[in-house]
Amino acid sequence: MTSTVGVIGLGAMGSGMARSLRRHSCHVHVFDVRPDVAQAFAEEGGVACASPAELAGQCDIIVSVVVNAAQTESVLFGEGGCASAMKRGSVFVMCSTVDPNWSIALQARLEALGILYLDAPISGGAAKAASGEMTMMTSGTPEAYAAVGALLDAMAGKVYRLGDAAGAGSKVKIINQLLAGVHIAAAAEAMALGLREGVDPAALYEVITHSAGNSWMFENRMAHVLAADYTPLSAVDIFVKDLGLVLDMARASKFPLPLSSTAHQMFMQASTAGFAREDDSAVIKIFPGIELPKKP
Repeated sequence: MTSTVGVIGLGAMGSGMARSLRRHSCHVHVFDVRPDVAQAFAEEGGVACASPAELAGQCDIIVSVVVNAAQTESVLFGEGGCASAMKRGSVFVMCSTVDPNWSIALQARLEALGILYLDAPISGGAAKAASGEMTMMTSGTPEAYAAVGALLDAMAGKVYRLGDAAGAGSKVKIINQLLAGVHIAAAAEAMALGLREGVDPAALYEVITHSAGNSWMFENRMAHVLAADYTPLSAVDIFVKDLGLVLDMARASKFPLPLSSTAHQMFMQASTAGFAREDDSAVIKIFPGIELPKKP
């Protein structure tokens, strides 16, 4: 594979995706709002660009891995944005978690400019992004898939094709985030109860991770709590946003989501309490009367 690809956003997921593309012999151009991060990638063998527009002038496929719709909007249509510099027939791959209706509207806006669009949210965490084993939940036109199919397989272990127009990928991602957020909140609640009752947290973790009550989120996030490491791989405010999108989608059709609503309030409480930029496992800090594990 010798494609020239642009990656915008070198956070926990984007940096791993860019490296996966380079491992598959792609020429990878990158942009990040932190120039030092882009330059560090360039020193590994990529090309750092000073703006999305500069990147778009050199790439026919752009993969955007920013946080939300507002940042995606800025990447495309803000000052130095890439939309005006993209050639007709080039492809914009949108990997953020966004309102599905916004994604549908974005497809129409880009099609009016002659740009192909793929709705392609991602999941799996930084480690799987780095190893090329993450999951992509995609939807888009056959023309978009024809242009980027091999690149998707270079970045992800599982690429799900969920429809021939934008929106379906984002809907499935939002439902995934419903479960992820609820599972993290439930894991924190369980560990907090164990701490309150004087159970040894390491023993509790060992038992639960080998019992029917385990979840991927318990196993992953409660390890952060045991290590007293709240370095944000995925921050509390990500789930304030994502569970908000879950509730917005359900509200439009008057569909009740009692567990999602409660989990959203828990992340909101953690954010307001000052933990907004800590790892999402810091939602455990909202529980009163417990002593959390300390760093060894």
